[in-house]
Amino acid sequence: MASSSSTLKNESSSSNFQEGTKEAPITYVPIPINQPFESSLDSPIPHNVTNTEEPSTTNPVTSQELNEQQPQELPPPLRRSSRPRRPITYDDFVTYLHETEFDLGKVDDPTTFKDAMNCDQSTQWLDAMKDELKSMKTNNVWTLTELPTGAKPVGCKWVYKTKLDPNGNIERYKARLVAKGYTQREGIDYQETFSPVSRKDSLRIVMALVAHFDLELHQMDVKTAFLNGDLHEDVFMKQPEGFEPKGKEHMVCKLNKSIYGLKQASRQWYIKFDEVMKKHNFIKNQVDQCIYLKISGSKFVILVLYVDDILLASNNLDMLYESKRLLSANFDMKDLGEASYVIGIEIHRNRSIGTLGLSQKAYIERILKRFNMQQCSPSVAPVVKGDNFGSYQCPKSEAEIDQMRLIPYASVVGSLMYAQVCTRPDIAYITGMLGRYQSNPGLDHWKAAKKVLRYLQGTKEYKLTYRRSDDLEVIGYTYSDFAKCKDDKKSTSGYIFMLSGGPISWKSHKQQLTTTSTMMAEDVACYNATCHAMLLRNLIKGLKVVNSIHRPMKIYCDNSAAVSFSNNNSSSGAGLYLDTKFLFVRE
Repeated sequence: MASSSSTLKNESSSSNFQEGTKEAPITYVPIPINQPFESSLDSPIPHNVTNTEEPSTTNPVTSQELNEQQPQELPPPLRRSSRPRRPITYDDFVTYLHETEFDLGKVDDPTTFKDAMNCDQSTQWLDAMKDELKSMKTNNVWTLTELPTGAKPVGCKWVYKTKLDPNGNIERYKARLVAKGYTQREGIDYQETFSPVSRKDSLRIVMALVAHFDLELHQMDVKTAFLNGDLHEDVFMKQPEGFEPKGKEHMVCKLNKSIYGLKQASRQWYIKFDEVMKKHNFIKNQVDQCIYLKISGSKFVILVLYVDDILLASNNLDMLYESKRLLSANFDMKDLGEASYVIGIEIHRNRSIGTLGLSQKAYIERILKRFNMQQCSPSVAPVVKGDNFGSYQCPKSEAEIDQMRLIPYASVVGSLMYAQVCTRPDIAYITGMLGRYQSNPGLDHWKAAKKVLRYLQGTKEYKLTYRRSDDLEVIGYTYSDFAKCKDDKKSTSGYIFMLSGGPISWKSHKQQLTTTSTMMAEDVACYNATCHAMLLRNLIKGLKVVNSIHRPMKIYCDNSAAVSFSNNNSSSGAGLYLDTKFLFVRE
């Protein structure tokens, strides 16, 4: 339709041009060869040229000379797009899979130093900035110096955040000095940037063990964690706004330690923390490198590091406090006592009945409020039988695409995904389904996303619950549909693993292979679940507290053909067409 309109427009322009030619004939104006064309446009027309159809007889220029002197036709002007320009960092991606999504915070936090100084909370923000600079001075983060010739300093800015408690009340005002790391040059200002982060599976496994063994569970926070990392490159940074010493405004900060915003900051902090842990006989888990274990006789302590949040689980209070003193002696720590709220997850513990629950009620309430769904009616289920999704529901016309650009679809899906990853396996299927259409969502997909929000409205009190069990054993369940994808006829499979009466790991995803039978689809699901079971087994084996993990793990599948194929020593029928790697399930 767009090409048709363009054709009509071109024909109309051609018609108008021809009509105008008849009414106003073209008159050739002789231009001296040695005169630039641009300047001749501003000069008056020579008096010996008449504005008639035939050239003047008094003009000595011949037709051949006239053609030679005729100016070249101007190139058509560049067509500039009339679409509104969007920033490089799209708003939709602010919430997409970011770990900070659990803390939506207040929407009126200042964005610049000037805004912070002119708002009603200017005194609190000024105190927060002074505390940040005090921490940097204590850690000897930088040294003021002259900028060397040829060096280019990176910029910095203040980032302000109003920290809230689980109930949404203001807990404290936090200011962070952040370097503009996007101006760093690879190979000059930094080398490596990778830094491991603890898995959510690991956190839930530790929570299950805490509930089963009735362990002590405490939490600590590392103040200005990234400032502890040692910096090996020569990096120069501009001075923080509002705190330049008089007479030294022209000087720059030569960084001695890593600072927030640098590309290598997270890596340097982890390397420093890992060195301290190894020095004090903590053993690093080989599967999750952010979990550490220390054993002394029958006593043990498990440490979980999540960037700057630390969880400590131990069967002995003295060993727990000894670990706290060790951490406080090496880093600037804040002791938060018994754990109750970590990375947006609320911990509800009842030691009298031996249960521990994980929920995200506060987080769900915040995302409902953010998308103006806090007063919506609850839905009984996030998805029901008969709900179909496909690319045929994606917008086709420009009007539909423009309409969907105004809808924060990616932000909603990203917010739902964080809840699903942490504590809500019941929305794993629908979240994965909605995520397939983020590049071009339609109104039907948006309605389905709002349906999930309504479901969370009615189930925000739900918790993952772990309790002491008679047999501490990891049990898995797997399932797959068959060719339900409307676009490519691929199957969607999933698995879930249980420990101490609660789920510790789950996943729902579309299979990479196109299967031709339910047995093949189910066997592919079993293979994926078995691979993840091996990862969980090695992770738990490194904790050295679950004896049953050395026995073969149980994975239940509801397809008898897939079970028979996995247990049988020979394959026949549809099994002949299975890829060899799926025979791995037999082992």
